[in-house]
Amino acid sequence: MNILDRHIGYRVARGYLLVMAICVAVRSILALVEELDQVGNGQYTLREVFLFIVLMLPSWMVELAPVTALLGGLIGLGELAGGRELLAMQTSGVSPLRIGWSVLRAGGLLLLAAMGLQEFVAPPMQQLALTRQTQAISGTDAVRTAQGFWSRDGRHVMNVRRILHGQIPSDIDIYQFDEQRRLRLFTHARWAETADSNRWLLIDVEQRIFGEEEITSRVLPTLPWESFLTPEQLGILVLPIESLSPSDIYQYIHHLRDSGQNADRHEHSLWQKASLPVAAGAMVLVSIPFVFGPLRTATAGKRILAGAIAGIGFHLGAQIIGHFAVTFNLGPALATMTPPLAAIGIAVWLFRRIT
Repeated sequence: MNILDRHIGYRVARGYLLVMAICVAVRSILALVEELDQVGNGQYTLREVFLFIVLMLPSWMVELAPVTALLGGLIGLGELAGGRELLAMQTSGVSPLRIGWSVLRAGGLLLLAAMGLQEFVAPPMQQLALTRQTQAISGTDAVRTAQGFWSRDGRHVMNVRRILHGQIPSDIDIYQFDEQRRLRLFTHARWAETADSNRWLLIDVEQRIFGEEEITSRVLPTLPWESFLTPEQLGILVLPIESLSPSDIYQYIHHLRDSGQNADRHEHSLWQKASLPVAAGAMVLVSIPFVFGPLRTATAGKRILAGAIAGIGFHLGAQIIGHFAVTFNLGPALATMTPPLAAIGIAVWLFRRIT
């Protein structure tokens, strides 16, 4: 059976790679056409466009995992069915359930790869892509270095050394100089709440006021601060929630709850990310009864068409359920997890009919 598992796994994995390559290529071309409209704005050049696309590839691979699982499974199993190999396996006493288990093992590798990309690879690369894009288009002089984020406005200089969970500026230093470029006020905050680019609330503040003859220090629990950052600079500093890893979003939700803030939008983003691997697994399951059932003798084109129709139906169903859940305030978990769980149930029902 190890030889059989490897043979089925190889065919299915080859289908995954083929579909992923095609889908990513199409997604990259669409992104290229869209980004070309921005070329010439600020310092956004064609080189920056290509770099943006390369950095976004892991994120797109995660987004396309459900489509890859469905179409890749149909193509891989379809090759086996078209070559009468599935029939030969069943004639030899191999049950559809056993063949399905081999497909699931190959699909498991796809799920692990998608989860690894989603947690460790895609977030930093997407964040770098968005940061470079925003900085190039806006022409802002804010920069990121090994010492953190730096920005200057006239006699004010700000340094943010760390961004907790991708959303919370922390370890903040603000320097205020006079007209002779002498330091007059130094402010350090442990972290800050950012209502928008201009309104900040500094937390755990230490200030030093430099007079002509003495230095005065004071400690404040909070300090409202009128930030000089532009929205573009804030976009470089505070990362979009969609670009964060699931673990960062989870920790940020706990931070919001502990500080008494609303975390509904972030919970929805977390459940959306959590549902992607589940949706990919559901599509792996859906591909199995399709090939054993009505698509056993179909051509490759018909299998791909059927898979595309099923994928579109799944996407539309997910959108309808999501809007329904939001309208009736049923919670993000129900909105995002119901479609893939329903797809798993349908796949199991179809599989039981053919076995």
